[in-house]
Amino acid sequence: MKIPAITGVIRRRLLLNYRVAPEVIAPHLPGNFRPKIIDGVCIAGICLIRLEEIRPKGLPKRIGLSSENAAHRIAVEWDSTDGLHEGVFIPRRDTGSRFTALTGGRVFPGVHHLSNFTITDENGEISIRIQPEDATEPVIEVEARETDTFPADSIFPSLAASSAFFEAGCTGYSARPDSPVLDGLLLKVHEWQVMPLEVSTIRSSYFSDTSLFPPGSLEFDHALLMRDIPHEWHSMPEMTGSREPVMASRP
Repeated sequence: MKIPAITGVIRRRLLLNYRVAPEVIAPHLPGNFRPKIIDGVCIAGICLIRLEEIRPKGLPKRIGLSSENAAHRIAVEWDSTDGLHEGVFIPRRDTGSRFTALTGGRVFPGVHHLSNFTITDENGEISIRIQPEDATEPVIEVEARETDTFPADSIFPSLAASSAFFEAGCTGYSARPDSPVLDGLLLKVHEWQVMPLEVSTIRSSYFSDTSLFPPGSLEFDHALLMRDIPHEWHSMPEMTGSREPVMASRP
């Protein structure tokens, strides 16, 4: 799916990251992907992002759109004729934008579930609750606060190491409904900046589903926060998955 380059501002982005056993996460992936391993575990998580001034590159800011969005993600690697690549596979997307929900998977890559976002973001405290319109339970609930301290028990030895890991994985692929085709998007950020985020509450209906993730197979690791970052989205070549992944659906 080819789209023109899109530009805008990441007003707020939370990266909430779990450690997951590779053998548990592998069935969630199309067959051409494999889990990206760090110290024996795979990194999966949730991206919660507020986008503003979103528009085709070259058009004025005043016509840009804003939206709240969420994506469940799994860090992956894959091989192609030009070598090794890394990025994320996205089994579920949610959005507060009806336009994005209508066009996702048709005009814009990635099927998006229409959801209600309830957000408080003030004085360094962030609370986000995401309630799909077609479900009775929230798909994501998070409470967090800004901090200067990176957690000592993270799989990553430092904030810089975590930042480099996620900056390298800015290509995301999503499956189309009832199709083996995977649509790709590349996030380009010219001034990548992250800060630690201390999470007091986190719930994901996807990651808490013990039929998909047996007890003991995943553990929350750490969170990052980005603010006020100019960025661009670019189409990536389509791929065909050689195996149907386990998809996240309703909460």
